[in-house]
Amino acid sequence: MSQYRKTADLPDTLPVFPLPGALLFPRWELPLNIFEPRYLNMLDDAIRGHRLIGMVQSMGGTRERPDIAGVGCAGRITSYAETDDGRYLVTLTGICRFAVKQELALTTPYRQVTAGWEAFAADLYPASEDGVPDRSELIRSLRTYVAAHGLQADWSAVEDAPMETLVHALAAGCPFPAPEKQALLEAGSLADRARTLMALMAMSASGGDDGSVQ
Repeated sequence: MSQYRKTADLPDTLPVFPLPGALLFPRWELPLNIFEPRYLNMLDDAIRGHRLIGMVQSMGGTRERPDIAGVGCAGRITSYAETDDGRYLVTLTGICRFAVKQELALTTPYRQVTAGWEAFAADLYPASEDGVPDRSELIRSLRTYVAAHGLQADWSAVEDAPMETLVHALAAGCPFPAPEKQALLEAGSLADRARTLMALMAMSASGGDDGSVQ
C-alpha cells in the first residue's frame, strides 16, 4: 500500500494474532472470523490506531498462550463488519513480514511484540519474478499433488492467475504442517517460495499424506 514506502513507516510494536496454518503474505488478502474477547479487543484497538495486526503461526504451547513462530506478516485491516452476535468479519491485506524481536510484558489481553522489519524491506515493493519457475513447471507439480490426493482444482484459475497470486494461493491453501507453512512464509523471494512449494507438493504426493487445495 502506498502509505508504506519504507520500513520506517511501520510501527515498532505490533499486536499479534497466533493462528496455526493461516498464512498472510504481502499483497495477499486473509479473511478472518474473530470472536474471542481478547482478539475483539485487539481489533478495536488496532482500528483506533495504525490498523495493523501481525499474523503469526502458533507452534505448540497451550491454547491460551501458544508458542509463536519467529517470523510473521503484518496485515492492514482493509475491511470489517460486525455481526449480530458480536463477531468481527475482517479482511487483512498483507503489508510486510517481520521478525519477532521481543514479546512485550503488557497488561493488554492480547499479545504484542517488538517487530523487526529491516530484513523484509523488499516486501513493500512489487515482487520480482526473476528466477521464478515457469508456470508449466508449477502446474505439473500441482497436477501430481492433486492426483495423488484425489483432489480437484480450478485449472482455468491456475492458468490465468498472476504468478505471485498463484504461489500465495497454493502456499496458503495446501494443508502442509506448520513447519512447512513457516518455511513458505520465510522464503526470501517469490522464486524461493515457488520452488519450496513445488518441493513440498512433490514430497506430499510421494508420501501419500492427506491434503486439499482450498
